[in-house]
Parts: sequence; structure tokens; C-alpha cells
Amino acid sequence: MTIGVALSPPPTGNAVDAVAAQAREAADAGLRSVWFGQRYDYDAIALAGLVGREVPELTVGTSAVPIFPRHPLVVAAQAQTAQAATGGRLQLGLALGARVSVEPVYGVPYDRPVARLREFLTVLRGLAADGTAAFEGDTLTAAPPLPTTLAGATPPPLLVAAMGPNALRVTGELADGTLPYLAAPRALGEHIVPQLTAAAEAAGRPAPRVVALVSGVVTDDPAAARDAVAEATAIYDRIPSYQRVIALSGAERAADLAVVGDEETLAAAVRAHFDAGATEVVFTGTGLLGPAARARTWKLLGELAGA
Repeated sequence: MTIGVALSPPPTGNAVDAVAAQAREAADAGLRSVWFGQRYDYDAIALAGLVGREVPELTVGTSAVPIFPRHPLVVAAQAQTAQAATGGRLQLGLALGARVSVEPVYGVPYDRPVARLREFLTVLRGLAADGTAAFEGDTLTAAPPLPTTLAGATPPPLLVAAMGPNALRVTGELADGTLPYLAAPRALGEHIVPQLTAAAEAAGRPAPRVVALVSGVVTDDPAAARDAVAEATAIYDRIPSYQRVIALSGAERAADLAVVGDEETLAAAVRAHFDAGATEVVFTGTGLLGPAARARTWKLLGELAGA
């Protein structure tokens, strides 16, 4: 089983040093990958490259970088740099984001997101194919005056945090897989995996990867864990795309999908996600209850990864 965890810097100390230390702990626990969400205080691609160079046993990924505030040429250059730094162990996760986190923050109109996703991926695919990206679309233009291939870097796998039908169709056609969050096995098996796979097959592409992000922690106090998860995930209850996938998962709010309990509970959830079509499972929020619960959770996940 390919199992990883999402990491984030602590509020004090040197953020990069602290995350690199966490990644070392994850590798020592037997985990296979670490992932970084994009925030406003650090760059996920840069952090992935730094951590991947420090801990060569791990694959590193972004989960995920919103496309609206960035140009694909910028993202490609960042990703190539991280690829060269890690020896090709980056997994580039992209996201549409949400209107509430784009327009008032960056002043960029959140218009035609699926069309922008298609054009963004088209440019990245062109760069991966031959290092050029002459493209003029409805939502963006790319015209690099010089070749854009970086020595020592290979194109990273392209993953998209897609969950809606239109975004899944574009992802299946142009990307290598998806990064669904808050999608329980029911939503994965009945909606996301079939739609993504059908789109990939129709485009003549290989079977897509499905990296399922799951909120969960091993604990003897499930009530406290659910309270912590509820506070951390409340924002998703107000975003339409997440409201939809939460409902498809058979829940009313994001916190209802958290996997909390003993080792057997989490192990069963891991198996259920793989049975539903996930090719990799990544746990988030493992540090919400402190280092002891995190260590206990990572120990279990590392054992499952090595089984």
C-alpha cells in the first residue's frame, strides 16, 4: 500500500527545519510520501523540493496549488526546480480553489474555472512534451521566448483536486490523476473513480491515479478528535464543491467524514478507500491532538504501508 501524510509547519521555530524533521519521522515510521497544502505563508512546491532533498526516502507532493493566482509557466518552472532537487520525486497537485479564496484575496476573477483548468493543463502538457508552450486561449496566454526545459528535471505527475463531473472529465483527459479530499469510499467508488477512469479511457490515457486525502487520527478520545477536526474543516462546509462531495459521501458536514478511533478503525478505513479505487491514501490532520497521537497514527500507517 502507498500511504502518506500531510505535513504543515508549526507556529513557532524555523518552519522549514521543523517540517523536514517531521518528514524524517514519517520516513522512519515507514510512510512513503509527504504532502503539503498551499497556504499564504509558504510555497508548497518550494517546500516539497526542500524536504524531498533532505529526506530522499520519500516522495513529496503538493495538495494542492491553486491555479488562479499563478501562470502555468511559473508553476512549471517551480515544479522543474523541485524535480531536479529531489531527483524526480515530486508529485504536482493542482487545484481550482474556490471563489471565496481567490477573488477577495488576489483580486483575480474566478471565471470559467473548468475552462481555465483545461488551458492550464494544456500548457503544462506542452511543456512536458517538448519544452515549448505557444498557446493562446480564452483564459490565458503562454508564449515563452526561450526553451523552458531544465537540465536534471523530468516532468512530474500532474494531479488535480477534481471532484465535480466537468473537472473530472478534464482531469481524466489531460492529467495523471486526482487528489480528492473529503471524499469517502462511497463518493470515490460510485462517482469520482468511474467518471475519471471513463474520461481517461476515452482520451487514450493510462489508468488514472487516485490519491485520496483522508482526515483522521488514532486516539482513545474520538470526541476530542472530532471537535478538533470540526474546527479545522468548518470552512469546507460552506464551499459548494465540497458540500457536494460531502453529500455524495453520505455525510452532512466535513467533520462527519473524519476517521477517528483505535488502530483497527483506521486500518479498516484505509482498506475501504483502496477497495473503492484509491491508488494512494494520504492522512491529514494527524497532529491535531498533539505529537503522541500523531506518532501513534504514523506508526500504524507505516505498518500498513509495509504490509
